[in-house]
Amino acid sequence: MVQFKVYGRDDVLRPARPALSDVLHAAAVDVLGLPADKRFHRFFPMGAEDFPTPAGRSERYTVVEVLMFAGRSTATKKAFYRRLFQDFEDRLGITPTDLEVAVLETPRHDWAIRGVPGDELDLTYRVEV
Repeated sequence: MVQFKVYGRDDVLRPARPALSDVLHAAAVDVLGLPADKRFHRFFPMGAEDFPTPAGRSERYTVVEVLMFAGRSTATKKAFYRRLFQDFEDRLGITPTDLEVAVLETPRHDWAIRGVPGDELDLTYRVEV
């Protein structure tokens, strides 16, 4: 299981939302091994007063939180970061300076999905990649 929360300025995030979702999804499928039909993205567009731009960043500053089952290797997570930095710049015009990514890993037993604990789910994909 992987869920994304994306935070950014309203005037930047809203118009980019479809392309941003596609970039996140492609990286999740290609690098993290998610099935193509698993797309869990939440967007949090905010006014400039609620999402101030840190020094050295532009109005395109974006924060991506990734909540996922624990088990992916450090090498896989680093490959995922590199893919996001490259694709955000190439496809969205958001430079690595304006992108922050935080991965929050949770043991499967700490999630409940579709009425069962996550460690009792019969997944169609591997988490340990």
